[in-house]
Amino acid sequence: MRKISVLSILVILMSMFQSCSEKIETDLTQTAFIPKPTRVTATGDGYNLTKASLIYVQEGPAGLLSTAEFLAEKINQLTGNSAETKTTNSTPSKGVYISIAEDGELNKQGYELKINKNLISIKGADAAGCFFGLQTLLQTLPVATDNAQPLYVPTGTITDSPEYYYRGSMLDVSRHFFNVEEVKQYIDFLAMYKMNVLHLHLSDDQGWRIEIKSWPKLTEIGGQTEVGGGEGGFYTQEQYKELVQYATDRQIMIVPEIDMPGHTNAALASYAELNCDGKARELYTGTEVGFSTLCTDKEITYQFIDDVIRELAEITPGPYIHIGGDESHVTAHDDYVYFVNKVQDIVKKYDKKIIGWDEIANAKLIDDVTVQFWADVENTTMGVEKGAQVLMSPAARAYLDMQYDSTTHLGLHWAGYIEVDHGYDWDPAKLVEGITKENILGIEAPLWSETVTNIDEVEYMTFPRLPGYAEIGWTAPAERNWDEYKTRLAKHGKRFEALGIDYYKSALVPWEE
Repeated sequence: MRKISVLSILVILMSMFQSCSEKIETDLTQTAFIPKPTRVTATGDGYNLTKASLIYVQEGPAGLLSTAEFLAEKINQLTGNSAETKTTNSTPSKGVYISIAEDGELNKQGYELKINKNLISIKGADAAGCFFGLQTLLQTLPVATDNAQPLYVPTGTITDSPEYYYRGSMLDVSRHFFNVEEVKQYIDFLAMYKMNVLHLHLSDDQGWRIEIKSWPKLTEIGGQTEVGGGEGGFYTQEQYKELVQYATDRQIMIVPEIDMPGHTNAALASYAELNCDGKARELYTGTEVGFSTLCTDKEITYQFIDDVIRELAEITPGPYIHIGGDESHVTAHDDYVYFVNKVQDIVKKYDKKIIGWDEIANAKLIDDVTVQFWADVENTTMGVEKGAQVLMSPAARAYLDMQYDSTTHLGLHWAGYIEVDHGYDWDPAKLVEGITKENILGIEAPLWSETVTNIDEVEYMTFPRLPGYAEIGWTAPAERNWDEYKTRLAKHGKRFEALGIDYYKSALVPWEE
């Protein structure tokens, strides 16, 4: 056997030592984060994620374990290793540690993400902050790898918190129905960009989508059609609760909407007694608006609404129920005001807060009402004068169903075309005179589904605009700039492709090839 000299052994040992101690060159500040964080500092090293076998969770606080399990699943997908979760009452020296900050240490929904060579620490102001910190961590990583090479996370510190409490999107499941798995996909899209609200438009002229056990014909009849005459569909209450839990695990609140007194033909076709003439309407599969109304002077109408709100409130843990109120063109003004006033009292009886489209400002608003601005400045400012908060969803800026340009094969353009820059480059607190940041609950980007029939079409109209709306809701206006943002967005194109998202490849964005 050949002898190995002492010098050779020393050379081998030195090589091994250099290999083990080799510094990984990184720069956390160069990561294309969306939304843009408040503060990022880099320390230039790397944490080897392939060695992240344990994710520790602070013992005690609720809501952290689901975040840890979510991260474990992502690590397992990326590295092929089996990361496990474990509770602890002390900060570990290595691995990943998820914890809650001391009171007052961080802003609400905020987080501090610290990454060093041995430990990744995600500290949130609350459970939501921890989850949002996790989403930031995931943006430092590829969506998928071949597991052949070590995966390093750039080291440094990110301190962050949102500009607005409410950052959401609406999915219209009434014009075209989307099943449970498709809605879960949409929830995942929101979660990726720290959006925290999914507004579900559950009823309209073309379909009623939520089971109401005391009024079963709503789904038996009203749930069986959609725009164009398709088969429609609806969610059982168990399926709805499944969606609520799926969203909750991702720190997303579901806000259900029952639109009324207009946009109600599906209900009027299901129950004759909801019509003033006592005659059931024909089911409707077109796209016109403003032709339907509940009978506002019948007592059965308010019993119907009471039952619907009661059942919906029982399965909706979030604080809000959306009562619609838009485009009720055939309801006389005084009847409309009378109706909205009565419905507000019904919602309040079930301990829920009211959101309604800006037309509801014509009523006598009770406390804690939010007016959703979509079209009418006068209505919205009147709502503010009556003490309401505002949810900013300007159709000309934030409607995801608006076409990107005249060549877009999906969508509408009655509110104008919304290219990616136009959707991004606005400040909610400066858009409408008389509405300041103090009046604004948050922002929401609605996706109406007259022309959107499947999840691929949903993706095309949603991306790449959705990340921009997320950033408007999260990042301070002074830190937002279209020319800088588009270079970050360009890097997310590869993420969209890796996730199989069918997106609009805007010529305004310098996409990476």
